[in-house]
Amino acid sequence: MTFETRTMTADDVPACVAILNPIIAAGGTTAYEDPYTEEHFLEHYCNEPPVSNVILYNSTIIGFQAAFEVEQGLYSVGTFTDRNNPVRGAGAALMAKTKEDCRTRGGTAILAKITEDNTGALAFYSKMGFEDFEVDKAAHTRKSGKVVDKIIKRYSL
Repeated sequence: MTFETRTMTADDVPACVAILNPIIAAGGTTAYEDPYTEEHFLEHYCNEPPVSNVILYNSTIIGFQAAFEVEQGLYSVGTFTDRNNPVRGAGAALMAKTKEDCRTRGGTAILAKITEDNTGALAFYSKMGFEDFEVDKAAHTRKSGKVVDKIIKRYSL
């Protein structure tokens, strides 16, 4: 299976929003609960992070990943792949590119901050070599009022 991973551009925004908003609408696998507009997505995921990548399969964007620098050399990552048409290995290919990009920028570690109820992401990041780092107790309150911890996983570059 051949993927193309590359830096995200403004032209990728509509496809990325089309992946992210159904994930948000389904609930339970992201801390986000409100859909993104293309304008907000462009600013938050394309323009703001120093590392922002997309993955294509058969010339179609099937996922994206962004790494935000939270302090010098330390990045916080978010990963989203198409849940309606999943392609096995897309997340791993994205992660390989993002790790490489963060290393190139002098990064020392990547964090993944995951709500405790997102079992799929917890398993994914563990599979990618991230280790449990700390628990941020009662870090997120869902619209329903449910309070959840954030599990912080760390990957040393």
